[in-house]
Amino acid sequence: MTHPVDMLAHEAQAAIAAMKSAALDARHLHARAELARHMRTTAHKMRELPPDEAIAKVSAEWMKAWALDSAAYPELASQIARYTAAFCLDARQSTETTQSDILAAMAMLETRFAEIGTTLSDQMAFRSECAHGWWNSVVPVPSALRDEARLALQPKPGTDQPFWSAGARPHCG
Repeated sequence: MTHPVDMLAHEAQAAIAAMKSAALDARHLHARAELARHMRTTAHKMRELPPDEAIAKVSAEWMKAWALDSAAYPELASQIARYTAAFCLDARQSTETTQSDILAAMAMLETRFAEIGTTLSDQMAFRSECAHGWWNSVVPVPSALRDEARLALQPKPGTDQPFWSAGARPHCG
């Protein structure tokens, strides 16, 4: 028979492993969902513009929120344009096709980010001014990407609150 202390330690280690996995999955999914929400909201605001102008403005707002210029990610430029265009077209009239195009564009963008050694969700978490504070509790921003001034503005959980209560800055909602 396994000693109760060993059994409890084993159960605790299994629960901690499950928590780590769940936290990483939640961060990944939430960061992608937040980017998509922002893209939809921004594209909706630009829906009356000609498509090329809307795509350019949505892309510019996206890169501004990530503190990057339009020349960022030159190896991903076509996928970024496709992703942005999918949201802009969907904002004009959402259909099954436009919604499928969003998912396909996101999948392709994820693939391209993976090819350069990162993920869309990591870039959202590490770069966006609208990153949720709890994301950095799961995966800290790498030192090469740390912008202390931006990080100082990111919400932190209160001393009497769990880490996941640290959301985004108020203007990001």
